[in-house]
Amino acid sequence: MAEGILFDIAARIIESLGSQALKEIGLLSGVTDELKKLKNTVSTIQAVLLDAEEQRAVNNHQVIEWHERLKDVVYEADDLLDGFSTECLLREMMTRDKMAKKVQIFFSKSNQLVYDLKMGPKIKAIRKKLDDIADDRTKFHFKERPVEIEVRARDDSHSFVPEAEVIGREDAKKEIIDILLSYSNVKENVGILPITGIGGLGKTTLAQFIFNDLKVDKHFQLKMWVCVSDTFDVRKVVEKMLESAIKQKPDITVQMDTLVHGLRKEIVGKKYLLVLDDVWNEESEKWDKLKKLLMGGASGSRILITTRSPKVAQITQTIGPYFLQGLDSQKSWCLFKKVAFENGEEPMNSGKVEVGMEIVEKCSGVPLVIKTIGRLLSLENSEA
Repeated sequence: MAEGILFDIAARIIESLGSQALKEIGLLSGVTDELKKLKNTVSTIQAVLLDAEEQRAVNNHQVIEWHERLKDVVYEADDLLDGFSTECLLREMMTRDKMAKKVQIFFSKSNQLVYDLKMGPKIKAIRKKLDDIADDRTKFHFKERPVEIEVRARDDSHSFVPEAEVIGREDAKKEIIDILLSYSNVKENVGILPITGIGGLGKTTLAQFIFNDLKVDKHFQLKMWVCVSDTFDVRKVVEKMLESAIKQKPDITVQMDTLVHGLRKEIVGKKYLLVLDDVWNEESEKWDKLKKLLMGGASGSRILITTRSPKVAQITQTIGPYFLQGLDSQKSWCLFKKVAFENGEEPMNSGKVEVGMEIVEKCSGVPLVIKTIGRLLSLENSEA
C-alpha cells in the first residue's frame, strides 16, 4: 500500500464514488454515467501512482510537473464529492415531513451546498481534466501495479473517537449502554441492537463513543469493530472480525485459511461485543448465514449495528432498534459554536450570534449539517 497522500485520496474518491448514497443522488441528478466514468478514470490513474511517486522521488522534473497537475485536480474532485455527499444528506432531510419546510426555505434560497443540476457539468469538467492527465501518463511509461482491493483493517481508525469530539450524545450513549448490559428481554445469548436514523446524525460516532467506554470495556471479554459499508460479504466480515480481535488480543492465533473455525474458536463461550458499522445490505439470507456463525458467544454477548435502513434494522434485531434523533437546540448550538467560532467561544458581536442561531435552527439538529455549515462560516470569517 502506498505511503503517498495522493494515492490515499484517490482511494477515498474511488470508495466514495462506489457508495450507495452517491449512487442514489446520481440517479436523482442524472449524473450516474459521469460518476462511473470518473471512477474509472481515477482507478486508471491510481494504478500508476505507485510508480509515478517513485519516479517523482528521484527528481524526474517532467513527472513532478505531471504529479502537481494531478494533485490539483484530485483535490478538486475530493472537495466536489464532499459537497456532493452533503447534498445527498440535505435531499434526504428534505424528504422528511417534519424537516422539509425549514430546510427547503434555508438551503434552496441561500446556501451554495445545494448543487442541483449544476453538478453534472462540474463532474464532467473535472473528469475531462483527469482524462487529459491520464492520457499524458503514457509519455512516462509508468508501470501499472495491481491495487490491493482486499478489505483493509480499518479498526483503529474507525473504532476510536476522542471524547472531546462527541457533543450532545451523552444521554444516547448511556441509554444504549444500559440496553447492551441488560439481560432482560433478551432470549438468546447474543442480543442484536440496531442504531438507525438518517445520514449525518452521528450513528458511527455514537457507536465509537460506546465501544471505547470503560464500563463497556470491563463488561465484555472481547470487542470487535467491523466497517461493513456497501459490501456485505460474509467471509470478509469474518476476516475483519478476526483482525479486530487480534489487534486487541495479540495472543490470538488464527489460520486465515480456516476462518470459520478460527472465529468459532475465539467467540464460543466468551462474552463479546461486535460493532457492525454502516450496514446497507438488506438480503436476509446473507445476514442469516453470518448470524449462525455468531451465536456461540456467552450469555450477554451483544452485536451493535449502525444503519440508515429500517429494513436492515428489522431483519437483524433481536432487541428493539434505537432510533437516533437530531440534537436539541442547546446541544446543536454548542456543536455549532465549537466549529464556527474561534476557540469555540460565542463572539461578542450579537449580530453573528443571531445569524448563527437562525442557521442552527434550520439545520434541524443534524450534526453533519451543523458542522459543515459551521466550517464554511468559519472559513468565510477567516478570509474576511
